[in-house]
Amino acid sequence: MSHDDANMDCSQALYRMMEYVDGEMTPEDTQALREHLSGCAPCLAERDIDRVLRQIVQRSCACEPASPRLRATIMQRITTICDDGSWSEVTQVRHITEG
Repeated sequence: MSHDDANMDCSQALYRMMEYVDGEMTPEDTQALREHLSGCAPCLAERDIDRVLRQIVQRSCACEPASPRLRATIMQRITTICDDGSWSEVTQVRHITEG
């Protein structure tokens, strides 16, 4: 998202959600995402899921650092984006666990 965009759509919000959850956005982008979340229940639910996921990973992995290869693999999978803007790896896992 550029800093000039007044509104953020769902695909932008979902794409940048972990950046938001991790507090790595500019103040302007943080505000734009926060405004989007105030009116979008599905994205707000995604934010809640991402927060819980982050907490679980942080608790589970706090004592053992990931190898550089594992980090690269994780980042590659996280940034795999479908045509509709969703995360393909995460979506596949959620559909399996929800079914």
